[in-house]
Amino acid sequence: MYPEYMVAPIRQDLTDAGFEQLMSPEEVDAALIPAQGTVLVAVNSVCGCAAAKARPALKMALSSSDKKPAKLVTVFAGMETEAVAKVREHLLPYPPSSPSIALFKDGELVHMIERYHIEGNDLMRIVDNLQGAFAEYC
Repeated sequence: MYPEYMVAPIRQDLTDAGFEQLMSPEEVDAALIPAQGTVLVAVNSVCGCAAAKARPALKMALSSSDKKPAKLVTVFAGMETEAVAKVREHLLPYPPSSPSIALFKDGELVHMIERYHIEGNDLMRIVDNLQGAFAEYC
């Protein structure tokens, strides 16, 4: 686990953009189990690709899209381990990946962006990927 003073500004980057920080397995289930609407899940991280690509791409895609997920939630890898583990149960069959971004529609995982899609990609390609998913599913 990282010191809270270190992750607080990283958490705030997404909560300022409208994401709800999920801190427990119960909060994760409450956000993901209802089978109506769309939920975007960001598995946040202290790594460089989260700072340089994942969080900026999320904010850019959301700010410039006409269609958007109904709910935005996030968990922090390396911190609330039980909440992160619960999110990862919902992301199966995908292996653990942080950062990562998932879109659920009506309780079903419909779009997944894993770490290797983030760290090896141009920022605008990630934005385009997210906007395409929003247009298709939201």
